[in-house]
Amino acid sequence: MTAVRASLLLPILVAVTAVGPMAMHIILPSMPGLQRVFDTDYGTVQLALTVYLFGVAVSQLVYGPVSDRFGRRTPLLLGLGLFVLGSVMCMLAQSIEWFIGGRIVQALGGSAGIVLTRAIVRDLYERDRAASMIAYVTMAMVIAPMMAPTIGGYLDDSYNWRATFIFVAAAGALALLFATAKLPETHVAERMPVSLTGLFAGFGALLTIRRYYGYSLQVTFATSAFFAFLAGAPYVTVEVLGLSATQFGLYFIAISIMFMIGNFATARVSARLGVDTMLSVGAVLTMSGAIGLLVVSLTGNVTTVTLFGFMGLIAMGNGLTLPNGIAGAVSVSPRLVGAASGLTGFMQMTVSAVISYIVGKIVVDDPNLLGIAIFLCMTLAVAAHILINLILARREEPTPQSS
Repeated sequence: MTAVRASLLLPILVAVTAVGPMAMHIILPSMPGLQRVFDTDYGTVQLALTVYLFGVAVSQLVYGPVSDRFGRRTPLLLGLGLFVLGSVMCMLAQSIEWFIGGRIVQALGGSAGIVLTRAIVRDLYERDRAASMIAYVTMAMVIAPMMAPTIGGYLDDSYNWRATFIFVAAAGALALLFATAKLPETHVAERMPVSLTGLFAGFGALLTIRRYYGYSLQVTFATSAFFAFLAGAPYVTVEVLGLSATQFGLYFIAISIMFMIGNFATARVSARLGVDTMLSVGAVLTMSGAIGLLVVSLTGNVTTVTLFGFMGLIAMGNGLTLPNGIAGAVSVSPRLVGAASGLTGFMQMTVSAVISYIVGKIVVDDPNLLGIAIFLCMTLAVAAHILINLILARREEPTPQSS
């Protein structure tokens, strides 16, 4: 398939990728209120975010290798259908247990767009160009999660939390409709006997490649820093700093804009400068923001400006880190693009789920721990890049081929 043909797919790729992150973000302003609706504690409500991350993590282990064996289109359409079903379950929930169950189903479906879009882009482009295209997809689709907390806050304040899931279910149904009508197959796999061992053998092969660890770990810990923020920021801003759900959504727009700026920079220059250089620049920006958050947390000066300001700097750095790190990870082996995308996504979401759960618990006792947790995550991300990508992998392995 030509690059021109692939460029026509961009709106579809954006739509199918966006529904999962949108559903993840849209309930953030409602989380403090759901505590009262379901007569439970904040930590239990926060499980609605944590189980979503775990669901996305585990299902990516399946979507990746299955798409390598059977193609990208069919698993993607099935995932979108599952997403719509989970959204309806959440909308009809009468208990926190039913609500969390719906979030699990929603996550199992929503992850299809996340992992398979990366694989589709890599089917069509070489490594450094793939980083640019992933950035375009991420930059464009971030509009949905950027607006999601604002939309969710408005729907919650004006109607109720169930209106939020009516909106999400409708968005998922539209994405499914357009993907069914317009999305072609981009990967024709070899006809091979089907076995569970064969489907997942690629994971073992990936784990023998040192450079894969460097890319995937940097992406994983950079992502976990962001989800630490998602887990703790609603409580800090609404319950500690006194903002409304709508105000939180509006401030969150600034974070998303900074992330889009980083993605735009990646889209414009990554093919020229290369993946590793862009990752180094992203590391500098993210650590600058993380150090700032650490300082204000240790000195007890967390305010709306310091919290969202330093997190905005981290978000801009992540706009450089995530598309380039993902492109690097899915390029270490041309035969294992889907498996690499799935395993990287699994690592991202699993670690993020654990971190978000921990932060959701500890931030209630000490809001300043949010900034410390984010700093620790970013330190691990930068350490992975320096120790593996810049030192160990360059000494012992050749640079991955772009093609």
